[in-house]
Amino acid sequence: QVQLVESGGGLVQPGELLTLSCVVSGASLDSSHIGWFRQAPGKEREGISCMNNRASRTNHADVVKGRFTIYRDNVKRTVFLRMTSLRPEDTAVYYCARKFSVESSCSLRTDDYPYWGQGTQVTVSS
Repeated sequence: QVQLVESGGGLVQPGELLTLSCVVSGASLDSSHIGWFRQAPGKEREGISCMNNRASRTNHADVVKGRFTIYRDNVKRTVFLRMTSLRPEDTAVYYCARKFSVESSCSLRTDDYPYWGQGTQVTVSS
C-alpha cells in the first residue's frame, strides 16, 4: 500500500524559509515521480514542483521558480521541498503526491497523480 506523509509545515514570516518533508512507503522512489502541490482557501489545487524517478529532472511552476527546490534522500525515502523567500501568497495546504513513472519529464497536473498525502499547512504572515 502506497503511503505518503508530509511534515514540516508551520507559521513563518515573509522572507523566511521552510523545508517540507514527504516520506514515501509502499513504493520505490526509483519508479516514482513525486510532485508537490498546494491548495489555498477558495482556490484550486495547483502543482508547484515535481521530480522524476531518477531525480535527474525537476519541474517548477513559474510562481515558485528560483525560490523553491525539490530534492530527495533515497536512504530516508523522503522527498523534500525547500521553500525560500516565502510570501503571504504562498499560504496554503501543501501536499505531496506519487505516480508510477519512469519517464524523463514529470508532471505538475493533479490528475496525473493517484496517491496523495494528507497535507501540511504553511502560513506566511507577519
